Amino acid sequence: MSGHSKWSTIKRQKGANDARRGALFTKLSREIIIAAKQGGGDPAMNFKLRLAVQRAKANNMPNDNIERAIAKGSGSGSDDQLDEVTYEGYGPGGTAILVATLTDNRNRTVAEVRHRFSRAGGNLGESGSVAWQFDARGLITIPASGHDPDDVALQAIDAGAADVEVDGDAIEVQTDPASLEAVRRAMEAAGLEVENADFAMVPKTLVVLDERTAHQALKLIDALEDLEDVQRVYSNADFSDAALASYEG
Repeated sequence: MSGHSKWSTIKRQKGANDARRGALFTKLSREIIIAAKQGGGDPAMNFKLRLAVQRAKANNMPNDNIERAIAKGSGSGSDDQLDEVTYEGYGPGGTAILVATLTDNRNRTVAEVRHRFSRAGGNLGESGSVAWQFDARGLITIPASGHDPDDVALQAIDAGAADVEVDGDAIEVQTDPASLEAVRRAMEAAGLEVENADFAMVPKTLVVLDERTAHQALKLIDALEDLEDVQRVYSNADFSDAALASYEG
């Protein structure tokens, strides 16, 4: 988890060109649509929708786009059918990979995902082939700057967190999925800045990769994340700082 989190952070810091930002807005819109469809269009009453809206705003998605997506999901807009499908496979070095998608065409999506795995020397597996290696968690990210990680950990555990890890310049607080909102509110009430709060699939153990294999795994993750239907990619690869730096360069 930590290795992939670090790479995601690097990509956020690098920024995005217009094409990538447009694709990101499409992904964020789909998240909002499915959340509104499942739990209603009021973010105050729908925690999953509130998370999706917060994520959209954090990525500078215009309010008009957000409102249109909520309208579509709550029934006052287009009735496009979106299905949540998670694909499982093995990447370079035997790493386990979960690919969470929102799609209006399962045949297209599975073909695209399978093609990315094949090009990277991996393979798409059957349902359940790697999911057992991950736990469903709530994940809260707090900037480490200016905070004592031990103090943050104590506050988080007192609020109901399951685990706390320091990952470079971020403190990652893990919760049971049902406790995510309560722990997030407790962190903010304690005066801590919550950079991100989301649901995630966290690997139970990490696979350490050499630099060459790490680059191959990162290329696969990037290729999967570039697919329009892909919302999240989770891996149990542990990327060293040196491998991340050389890959970015």
